[in-house]
Amino acid sequence: MLLAWVIGFSLLGSVGAVVGAGAMLMVPGAVRRRVVPALVSYATGTLLGAAFLGMLPMALSQAPARAVMTAALVGIVVFFVLEKLVLWRHCHEQDCPGHGRAAPLILFGDALHNFVDGVVIAAAFLTSIHLGVATSLAVIAHEVPQEVGDFGILLDSGYGRGRALLLNTLSSLATLPGALAAYLWLGAVRQVAPYILAVSAASFIYIATADLIPGLHRQLTARATLRQLAMLLAGIATIALFKLGG
Repeated sequence: MLLAWVIGFSLLGSVGAVVGAGAMLMVPGAVRRRVVPALVSYATGTLLGAAFLGMLPMALSQAPARAVMTAALVGIVVFFVLEKLVLWRHCHEQDCPGHGRAAPLILFGDALHNFVDGVVIAAAFLTSIHLGVATSLAVIAHEVPQEVGDFGILLDSGYGRGRALLLNTLSSLATLPGALAAYLWLGAVRQVAPYILAVSAASFIYIATADLIPGLHRQLTARATLRQLAMLLAGIATIALFKLGG
């Protein structure tokens, strides 16, 4: 039964995000330019909420605080290095610096990130169903605007819409083997789960603070700031509701 939850939400977090991104590309450009920043703000809230309200508290309840926080700190440093290697980029615009790289490298980086997302989802479900659902929601929320950006990159690189959709879908499917590998391994080595949760929390915190929030600061008007804050708090509240339910 637990395996079914892991597989179902891994597919939802991968293919569902691609479908959502594809649907976003069908709306007029003016509407998309207004909706995507709101989605990024919401995703920021879900990532921070999942990390600070779900993953870290759960990890701290299962392992010593120093060890858990050390794992989280090491995770943040590792994700910094990965981003420097252009394997862990999270850009939501078509003109960000990493987009000068070849499209295949971008797809490889996304596949790696999606594989890790699968590990995150499985580790959360092995801890509790409610944490798994909340974590999967955070993954979906930040992957939809990410995939919108990826579609734009591939289209600008000369790929047709059908091929871009196929390649993004194949890249996103890396979530499933990541989830299955983590499910099989962590099921046998449960004492490692708190540290996987800590590193997972580090990935969510890094994406939110290093990749998403700086982009939000580009909009400086009071109206944009209030809209971003409202969506960010809505993302946190969504995770909090799932945690209260658990």
